[in-house]
Amino acid sequence: MSNEQIKGSSIPDRRNGSIARIIASWEFLLLGVAILIFFLNVQASPYFLDPWNLSDATFNFTEKAMIAFAMAMVIIAGEIDLSVASIIALVSTCMGFAVQLGADTTTLIIVALVVGALCGAFNGFLVAGLGLPSIVVTIGTLSLFRGIAYIILGDKAYSGYPTDFAYFGQGYVWWVITFEMVLFVVLAIMFYVLLHRTSFGRSVYAIGNNPTAALFSGIRVPRVKFILFVLTGVLSAIAAICLTSRLGSTRPSIAVGWELEIVTMVVLGGVSILGGSGKILGVAIAAVVMGMVTFGLGLLNVPGIVMSIFVGLLLIGVIALPILLRRFRARLVTSTGR
Repeated sequence: MSNEQIKGSSIPDRRNGSIARIIASWEFLLLGVAILIFFLNVQASPYFLDPWNLSDATFNFTEKAMIAFAMAMVIIAGEIDLSVASIIALVSTCMGFAVQLGADTTTLIIVALVVGALCGAFNGFLVAGLGLPSIVVTIGTLSLFRGIAYIILGDKAYSGYPTDFAYFGQGYVWWVITFEMVLFVVLAIMFYVLLHRTSFGRSVYAIGNNPTAALFSGIRVPRVKFILFVLTGVLSAIAAICLTSRLGSTRPSIAVGWELEIVTMVVLGGVSILGGSGKILGVAIAAVVMGMVTFGLGLLNVPGIVMSIFVGLLLIGVIALPILLRRFRARLVTSTGR
């Protein structure tokens, strides 16, 4: 090859290619949506930019996002857990029962984590151990766990939690930065590393893409799925600690409907409902987006039922959009012959 040919040939700039991929990513689009919603909220309400109001806005998503990180990994692995809100109710009820027996804050945390892990292990045993469909299993345990909470508590409410227990849901690390917000960031980093930087995370992707091929590749598929469900139970317990601490009381109706919002966060974050793809960063941004939307609507005195309708439509939209886009591209390719 002559010098002229070498000079005339173009070598792709990897850095420019990387920038192009970032701009074209779902996470970049979500970030743009988050910025747009922020400015719309600023225009809609004069109270939105108040630092303490913004701090309060974080409570709209932090507790749900904690579970969403674990739920994302479950869905990437091709499964789903619809019992997470009921796990919160049962964990909160068990903590309330422990309070009546004189338990201190450390004991309450241990009780919460153990109950959450046991609930997750029960789901994992039915799905990974017995091979039952996760959607059927977790719909069943959704009713089971909350039903147990109602049996224990009935129509009553537990209160009287220790004073230092309130810090988890009401405490501030510095100025307007809440403990829950710090915990949200820490968990986001931990799950990012777990999913994107470890062999366990690579196994989750492999299982979601093709569980049979993953099994023949030496991946212990049932074990990985079992761990994921236990992890979801533990994160539900952590969310229950924060939520119960913030409310200061326990009722069996706590966190009703949260499973829909958590799944919406995950799917909006770019995780495929069919499994095999998705990123923790997208889930984190989606959680912030949903939090700002619900907080902005709250400042405008929009009724809660309208917010529920919005969440439902959003879930349908983010599931349907990729499918419709794939069909459109397939028709375009067919019509152009390319």
